[in-house]
Amino acid sequence: MHRPGNHRSSAEQRLWSPAVLARYWILQLPEAALIIVIMLLLQRWLGFPAWVPWTVLALWVAKDAALYPWVWRSFDPGYPSTMHSLDGHHAVVTEPFHRSGYVRLRGELWHAELEHGGRPVDKGEVVEVRSRRGLTVIVAAIDIVQAGAPTTDERPGDERQEDPGRG
Repeated sequence: MHRPGNHRSSAEQRLWSPAVLARYWILQLPEAALIIVIMLLLQRWLGFPAWVPWTVLALWVAKDAALYPWVWRSFDPGYPSTMHSLDGHHAVVTEPFHRSGYVRLRGELWHAELEHGGRPVDKGEVVEVRSRRGLTVIVAAIDIVQAGAPTTDERPGDERQEDPGRG
């Protein structure tokens, strides 16, 4: 039964999911432990009152709690922007290859393998990312100039007209 006012979006449900919360707080434990050790050592060497290390720790935990709503997506492996899907992106081949080589994808150099049965590609050729396996992208050769498709010189909204005064 649907109750008005009890509807939460998928993102909000994931924000407070036990798995994401647990992952976030477990990854905060090492830094909290380090803060405790540092503060206890400073208390011993500099003679801080006993309440100082625990206050610093409480403030540190409060800082982590306050930042959680902005960083939780990084701790949710199922969140779409966390998966960094490259499928469908185009890349440029940096050296000719038959099975594997390197492509420039979104400004970065990636190791690439041709899709099974794909034709060899030449330097400068544009390929399409079909999937990713770890740090290797699986690519397939594509033809940029297709029937009716603009070439790199004829991008939509990039109409360049010669200035009649120049010549």
